[in-house]
Amino acid sequence: MIKINNLFADLGDFSLEDITLEIQKGEYFVLLGPTGSGKTVLIECIAGLHSTGSGEIQINEKGATNLTPEEREVSYVPQDYAIFPFLNVKENIAFGMNIKNYSKDKIDKRLKEMTDLLGIENLFHRNPKTLSGGEEQRVAIARALAVKPKLLLLDEPLSALDSKTKQELWVELKKIHNELKVTTIHVTHNFEEAISLGDRIGVMNKGKIVQFGSPDEIFRKPKSKFVAEFVGADNLFKGVSEIEDGISKVIISGVSTGISAAAEKKGEVYASVRPEDIVLSKDMCKCYGDMNILKGHITDVLDKGILIKVVVDAGISLSVLLTRRAYFEKDLNKGDGVYVIFKAGDVHVF
Repeated sequence: MIKINNLFADLGDFSLEDITLEIQKGEYFVLLGPTGSGKTVLIECIAGLHSTGSGEIQINEKGATNLTPEEREVSYVPQDYAIFPFLNVKENIAFGMNIKNYSKDKIDKRLKEMTDLLGIENLFHRNPKTLSGGEEQRVAIARALAVKPKLLLLDEPLSALDSKTKQELWVELKKIHNELKVTTIHVTHNFEEAISLGDRIGVMNKGKIVQFGSPDEIFRKPKSKFVAEFVGADNLFKGVSEIEDGISKVIISGVSTGISAAAEKKGEVYASVRPEDIVLSKDMCKCYGDMNILKGHITDVLDKGILIKVVVDAGISLSVLLTRRAYFEKDLNKGDGVYVIFKAGDVHVF
């Protein structure tokens, strides 16, 4: 549906560099990255709002690099929603259809479809200034979808909303996508949002896409220190890897035994293990040979609501996430001696 080859765009103080990207028809693709990484600039280039220095953009197998925004059959919802203050909600949603000279019957039919989908008929005669953030977002999406775009671009659509409204709209965006199957590119810096919505994720940094993959690949198999840190890899360690019996043994300062990883990488590496993949025990266990077992003591306990984060000094500082039930059943307390246990297969080396 979207094919971008070697795209370069220079905005003076910032540039996109060598962006190559393919997005399938009907895919929900998330661009994830910190503020200033180039996510918004990239979707504005796709929408035709920025000229590009070199490279090619194709939309629906049609060259779009030199097309005007209105020729691209793309709907763009900017971060501030851009609801027109001089029109009521119904007029806002119908705006694009009027520009495209839809008949009155077609506009009425499409308005009914959008209100059924988003549940906003009761807002039709409201002034945009009276809308809440969640209502504004629904109206902006309804306006964007009303013209049946080939591609929907969402720029940080949930960033200004409170946590409860965000959760509700994650569900709503997923429902809309499942029903309409419109190809969507969603920009965010929120990793939880990305894994909740994305079929695939592209991570951006400094004007480049540094990793593509499924949410699970990005989450569990980062390809660089930047990606690992950005997606919240608490347990990230630099070391030297040696190959022993077909697996990596990563020698890390503070861990005399090293850490075994189900990988074959040699030399200077980073090793990471997700906090939720670690088990804590007060007793030494008879584990399988592919298990890492480190002895340490609990230095901190942090209440995260439904989860408890336990920090253990085992020569290196390891964060462990436990359910509240597991934490209290194990009768763990700050200062307790514990064994930290995790599989070699859960250690990611890059």
